[in-house]
Amino acid sequence: MEKPNFFNDMQDKINQVLENSPVKDIEKNVKAMMSQGFSKLDLVTREEFDVQAEVLATTRAKLEALEAQVTALEAQLKK
Repeated sequence: MEKPNFFNDMQDKINQVLENSPVKDIEKNVKAMMSQGFSKLDLVTREEFDVQAEVLATTRAKLEALEAQVTALEAQLKK
């Protein structure tokens, strides 16, 4: 049973070192820099993209239906 306690103790000590190290500050700074960089780009969320893709698909289907109607009406006029 000493092994599990040894590993748990080691893991706890590693976690303490990481919590008290500048790694957390570096991680926060990198995340902040990335967020700031992304905010300057004109990006959309996946959800917004999916909504717009659905709108585009619906619009495309309506356009195809209207094109078919125009073709049918043109054919009737030629008769």
